[in-house]
Amino acid sequence: MRRDHRPFWLKKAYLRFENRYARHFLGPHFERFGRGHTFMQPWNVELFGGPIELGDHATVIATRDQKIRFSVWPVQEGGGRIVIGDYALICPGVRISSGADIVIGDSCMMASGVYITDADWHGIYDRIAFGRAVPVCISDNVWIGDRAMICKGVSIGRNSIVAAGSVVVKPVPDNVIVAGNPARVVKLLDVEAEKRTRRDGFAVHAGWSAELDAWDQALLQDNTMLKWLRHVLFPRKGD
Repeated sequence: MRRDHRPFWLKKAYLRFENRYARHFLGPHFERFGRGHTFMQPWNVELFGGPIELGDHATVIATRDQKIRFSVWPVQEGGGRIVIGDYALICPGVRISSGADIVIGDSCMMASGVYITDADWHGIYDRIAFGRAVPVCISDNVWIGDRAMICKGVSIGRNSIVAAGSVVVKPVPDNVIVAGNPARVVKLLDVEAEKRTRRDGFAVHAGWSAELDAWDQALLQDNTMLKWLRHVLFPRKGD
């Protein structure tokens, strides 16, 4: 599909439906379910166990072929927890599995296919045991690239970036880029440089939603229900 053929009102109704679906069917399964979320295809988000907390203004994007999964399996008594801060971006295929404690700060971005775990899930010698579980702590404004893996016991400092495909097995300091398997520091970020986070984006663009609506309405103004149905039922080359 080259463009959105839906009438503006139909697109808005669909977006409202997605967020209401998330509140109704997913919200009760969270220990905390903040406000102001944007969910895309929330029926492809799966939760198991708890407690699982999600802060305010999260953007959660799931797809049929890349579901998002949050799982808590306590490895030891009293263990197992997932806490995600405010303004998170969670992309398709993200999996977070906790047997001890996983805490993710504010304004963190997790790209497609990211896997975060605080446990081995199998012992080295005893393969029917869960193995070790060591808490994971990810600080504010961390960006984790496509298919990166964050392993047990890892801490990631503020503003740092984990490159795509990296496997992080050791602590990462503030303001660095790490890459590779195992991940190593490949660049130091300028600590004096001005940084804008997802939180800042929400604050600066308080009227962002209205601006996007106006842009969408202009873009879709020639769409009609009849044209959309024709496209759905009888797609043509170039649509």
